[in-house]
Amino acid sequence: MSTQPAPAPLLIACALGIEHLALRLGDGSGAGGPVTVVRTGMGPRAAERSVSRALAGPPLEDAAVLATGFCAGLAPGMHPGDLVVAEETRDPRGTVPCVGTEPLVKELARTLPGRTVHTGPLTGSDHVVRGPERSELRATGAIAVDMESAATLLTAVRAGARPVAAVRVVVDAPEHELVRIGTVRGGISAFRVLRSVLPTFFEWHRNVLLPRR
Repeated sequence: MSTQPAPAPLLIACALGIEHLALRLGDGSGAGGPVTVVRTGMGPRAAERSVSRALAGPPLEDAAVLATGFCAGLAPGMHPGDLVVAEETRDPRGTVPCVGTEPLVKELARTLPGRTVHTGPLTGSDHVVRGPERSELRATGAIAVDMESAATLLTAVRAGARPVAAVRVVVDAPEHELVRIGTVRGGISAFRVLRSVLPTFFEWHRNVLLPRR
């Protein structure tokens, strides 16, 4: 009888129904262990409640956690469909370093050739960011903002030591704000990208499960 422990599961957290749909439509094969995709609901409080509940007991109490979905890009030159890999997430309650960022970036570039991948701090907000506030957040060093990633990762690490990461797809950017007519095209582009990233998340999961040397 095998004495090898079962691989730690992976919890993928997103907020919106359309994000959840994109992930369900993605390729579900090749995970390094059991995978659960949770729709948290919109906003940091909803994310905190949902992730706390998911990690409270078996089978996910020791799960690696990856926050994903759409985001607003803060840097000039970003476009809908670009990818953001967080080096850390931050909000007023704290900063959480992400694990395995470099191999995640490389795998995304391999899986989605031609898509720009941005790396840097991902900041949290409790509301949709518009206009001048975008520049204010950019001045803090953040490259993108969303409402759930920071809360998701902070809740995850407070529940116990585990690998965490955040990957977001830009749907809204300084030159492509949601209020503009290009929103529909940008949203479709972002949806297609999010639908394609699950194999990359599984590769990240396998990588962070490998023993440290």
